[in-house]
Amino acid sequence: MLEVRSILDVGTGTGRGMRDLKVALPGLFVCGVEPVGALLDQAVRDGNTSSFSAVRATGEALPFQDASFDAVCEFGILHHAANPNAVVAEMLRVARRAVFLSDSNRFGQGSRAARLIKLILCKSKLWGMYTFLRTAGKGYMLTEGDGLSYSYSVYDSWDVVSRWADRIILIPATAGEKAASWFHPLLNSSGVLVCALRERS
Repeated sequence: MLEVRSILDVGTGTGRGMRDLKVALPGLFVCGVEPVGALLDQAVRDGNTSSFSAVRATGEALPFQDASFDAVCEFGILHHAANPNAVVAEMLRVARRAVFLSDSNRFGQGSRAARLIKLILCKSKLWGMYTFLRTAGKGYMLTEGDGLSYSYSVYDSWDVVSRWADRIILIPATAGEKAASWFHPLLNSSGVLVCALRERS
């Protein structure tokens, strides 16, 4: 639909997703960046890098020129970044046509009251203080299932993305849960897919 011929995956991990994408769309040039050497080594051992290019780099400093890829994507890595908007800004810099953010949305997690309280704290500019207290000054949490993570919502990147995009489509990205509503995923979905699109110049 977007006539994408090249795509960059930021935080590609072991490359399984990009391998599958290349199989589905063999004419697509696929590249992935990953900062963790052990994950790239695993990608090589699993044979995933035979179908796409993998580069060791961080999302905050992508080693590509401006508008190098038709599309740039990330799948669940922004909530692991200390400065997710720096990663998003780099993704936007190297993209020509589309950027896809599929990540968490703290405003859609917890009870209905908790969701509203989080939104009020954020709008009141008190979220940083709340996070500082909640994490005992660390700013991040460590969990067995997710490792090191920060409190993040794709809506934290809304201003950065909206300055770049001509059109933004939001899709609730629920994993095994039923979204309360498709009306607006802000308070109804624990994860959101943000499709930021640019018209042809």
